[in-house]
Amino acid sequence: MELGTKLKEMRRQKDLTQEELADRCELTKGYISQLENDLTSPSIATLCDILNALGSNLSDFFHEETEEKVVFSEAEYIEKQSDGMMLSWVIPNAQKNMMEPVLVELDPLSRTQPDFPHEGEEFGYVLEGKIAVVLAGKQHPAKKGESFYFTAGKEHYIVNKGKGKARVLWISTPPNF
Repeated sequence: MELGTKLKEMRRQKDLTQEELADRCELTKGYISQLENDLTSPSIATLCDILNALGSNLSDFFHEETEEKVVFSEAEYIEKQSDGMMLSWVIPNAQKNMMEPVLVELDPLSRTQPDFPHEGEEFGYVLEGKIAVVLAGKQHPAKKGESFYFTAGKEHYIVNKGKGKARVLWISTPPNF
C-alpha cells in the first residue's frame, strides 16, 4: 500500500488543500507534502490525527477491499485428463463457492467416474454430442441443446453415447468434483 497516495486521495475527496489539512492536524504543509509523496512516514499518533481530520480511522484506512474476480479466461482453467475424459474447472478455486461448474469432454463410449450419493443438486447442459445421465443405474438420454437436473442423493455419472466427442457444462452444488 502506498500510504502517501491514499492520504492524498482522501484529502482530495474531502476537497481540502494540503495547508487546510496541516492546520487541522497542527502540522506543516511541507510535512503533508512529504507524506503524500512518500518521502517520510508518520508516527501512529500523527497518522491517527490525520485520519481523524479526514473523517476516517486506522481500521478503515488499512482495510483493503479485494475486487471480486468476475471473468475468467481459458488460460486460467484447471484441467485433468484421464481415460477418454477431460475435465476443465472453468472457475478456478470454485470449491470455495456455492456451485462448481466443470466442462466435461468425453471421447466416444467414455464416461465420467461414478459420483457417489451426496447432498446437493446437479445441473448440466449438453453443448455437443449425445450422452446419457446414469442416475441410480437408470439411463436418461440427452443430446446437444438439452439440459439435465437432479438431486445428487444417488450414484450418478455421464456416458458418451455418440460416435463423436461429447461436451457438457456440468454444475454441482455444493462443489463436489
